[in-house]
Parts: sequence; structure tokens; C-alpha cells
Amino acid sequence: MRVLTHALIIVLGATMPWMAINAETAGLTLDKAIRIAVTTDPWIMGSRYQETALADEAVAAATLPDPRVSVMAANLPTDGFDLGQEAMTQLTVGVTQMFPRGDSRALARRQKQQSSLQQPLLRLDREANVAATVSQLWLEAFKAGESIRLIEGDRALFEQLVDAAEASYATALGRARQQDVIRAQLELTRLDDRLAALNQQKESAQQQLSEWVGELADSTPAGPLPMLELPAPALLMDNRPLSQPLSRQDWYEWLRLHPAVQAEDRRIDSMATGVELARQKYQPEWGVSAQYGYRAEDPMGRERANLFSVGVSFDLPLFTSNRQDRDVSAAVARAEAVKTDKLLLVRQLMAKLETARVQLRRLDQRQTLYQRQLLPQMSEQAEAALGAYNNDDGDFAEAVRSRIAELNTKIDALAIAVDRQKTIAQIRYLLAQVPTANG
Repeated sequence: MRVLTHALIIVLGATMPWMAINAETAGLTLDKAIRIAVTTDPWIMGSRYQETALADEAVAAATLPDPRVSVMAANLPTDGFDLGQEAMTQLTVGVTQMFPRGDSRALARRQKQQSSLQQPLLRLDREANVAATVSQLWLEAFKAGESIRLIEGDRALFEQLVDAAEASYATALGRARQQDVIRAQLELTRLDDRLAALNQQKESAQQQLSEWVGELADSTPAGPLPMLELPAPALLMDNRPLSQPLSRQDWYEWLRLHPAVQAEDRRIDSMATGVELARQKYQPEWGVSAQYGYRAEDPMGRERANLFSVGVSFDLPLFTSNRQDRDVSAAVARAEAVKTDKLLLVRQLMAKLETARVQLRRLDQRQTLYQRQLLPQMSEQAEAALGAYNNDDGDFAEAVRSRIAELNTKIDALAIAVDRQKTIAQIRYLLAQVPTANG
């Protein structure tokens, strides 16, 4: 009897709350995981190369095309190919320089520069997105690991419980029954099954995390559950809290500064420049040529004057209905399509933000409920079940069920706390902003 009661007391009181995690636990912290993922992300390096390429192309686009040089022997007599036989025979060297239509060079340069300005913004968006993705995976591995820690703590105690039940059952004076022994063994088997499922979840999250941090993903997430802070829009306009309903205009005023939206703005600018560039096709393309002709002495040995020619050429864009008009119309259509892409992006961000805001509010409510009521009540219930059993007013199965319910409540509280941090990580991405000059 005393053996069984002592075991139940240990089971009810020995498991530490999941919040009391040793901060010195070795492993991969969330901050370190994010830092490694962002630093080693090959996409960011590729974006820098892309920006450099566009900057170089902008310089090249503003440069005049290379001049064309021609060398020719003109008007050679075919009866002897004598350079001095005929007066019109000459050796000529010519140079031709073409000038692109209108402001095509300046506009092409501007368009490339506007395209290159997208890359720093896309990198900011990528970094924020990577941080959110890595946070989700790290927190998932953390939740599985902490659930395993809680269950393993109870598993050792349930082993003691099985031994205590068997000892009480074997004693003539003990109150334990055979079904109590079987029940204790059954709960121990269920704990083993839950441990196997949680290890599967943890390993799956770690394998996904390895895409970003490599072999370090195999190390157990370290430290206590990180408390991520909500970004500035938690205070938002007029210091209103994030939980307070805001108008779509309020959200737009903030989301328009998101790096992905700003990158779409640069893309819209680039497409608008493309429309202006298409309109330059209505302008003629000019060319200037110069030619120098050398003539040999005549058959009498007298020198002949060398010849110099200069000319201007240009085309006439007269038939514009099926070429220039269509090109401009296509450029305008592409520019408008990009504007719709921006509209869709903002609508997606707003919908995700509103969803995350509602989730966060409900998770806050549940977390408060668990901390203030459910966890204390489950602990009291477990103690009451044990007291009733000790006073011959309860049975062993109820005491075990109460302990399992308390364990499940702790795991649920852990899941709520982790899901809350995952939601905050998502909100941090959705409310990311481009740093300002004053920021």
C-alpha cells in the first residue's frame, strides 16, 4: 500500500513544467539557425550577381552602337585591274555610325537600373521569408523534442508505477487488482507509441531544417522556448494594438512598404519605362557615314585628287499599324498586368495577416485559459484522485487517468505556446518593411 502510494506521489509531482528548460542545453538555437540559413542561402548570392549583371547592362544599354568600317576597291577596270587606268577607280575607306531612335538609349538604361533596384528588395523579402520558414521548422522540432522530454519523464515514473502495482497485487494486504496492473502496463505501452510518433515528427522537421542549416539540424534545439516579439505594427497607427480591427486602408498603408510589394513597384516602374521605350519606335533611326577615296596617278603620271564623301541616312516609320502600334499596345498591356500582380500580392498579404491576427488572438485566449485554469485544475484533479484512492474512495484507474490527463494538458499547453510563436514568426514576415533612411 505504501509502495503504491509513494509511486503515485512521485508520478503526480516529479515532472517539471515544460517552461523550466535548462538554458544551457547544448544544441541549435533559433537565432543561430536563422543566421546560418540567411548567411548561406545561395539564392541571395545569386540575387547579388543578378543585380551586378543588370547594372552592367544599364551602362551597356546607354552606349552608342559600334561604328561600322568598310574598305573597298571601287570601279576597277576588268581588262587589267590597273588602279591608274580609269579616273573613277579608287580605294575607299568608310565609317558609318548609327544613332538609336529618339531617347532609346537613356530609356533602356533607366529600365535596366529600375530592374536592378528590385534585387535588394527581393533579398530583403527572401531574408524575411527564410527567417519565417526556418522558425516554423525549428519550432516544430522544438515542440516534438519537448513533448518527448515530458513523456520520457513520465515513462520512467510509469515504470515505477507498474512495479508498485505488481508489488501491491502480489501482497495479500494490497488493494491493487490484476486489472490495475494491466492498466498501468497499457498506459506505459501507449506512452511508447506516442514517443515513437513524436520522434518521427521531430526527425521529419529536422530533415526539412537541414535544407537550411545542414548537419546542425540534427542537434536538439537548445534553450528555452524563444519569445519572439511582434513587429512595430503591433503598435501600428495611433498606437492601436494588433488585436484591434483595422481598416483595409490601414493595412495597405503598412503592407505597401513590404519588400515584396516594393519590388513590384520597381517592376511597375520598369514596365512603364518599357512603354516609353516602345513609343520611341515611332522616331526615325539616324545614321552618319563618311568615306575617303584614294585615286592613283593617271596613265600620264599626273596626280589625281582624292575624294571624300559624307552622308546621312534615316528610316521612315510610315507603316505603323501592324508594328509600332502593336508594340506599344503590348507594352501597355504588360505594364497593366504587372499592376494586377501587385494587387494580388497585397490582397494575399492582407488575407494572411488577418488570418494570423485572428489565430494569435485565439491562441492568446487559450494560453491564458491553460495557464490560469486548466493546468492548475488538472494538477488538483490528479491530487484529488490520489487522495480518494488513498482514502478507499477511488480506484487505481481513475488515479492513472488523472495523471495521463495532466500530462496531455501540459503537452497541449506546450503546443499552444509553440503555435503562438509560429504565428508570430509568420506575422513578422508579413509585416516586414524596407528600412528607411531615418530607420
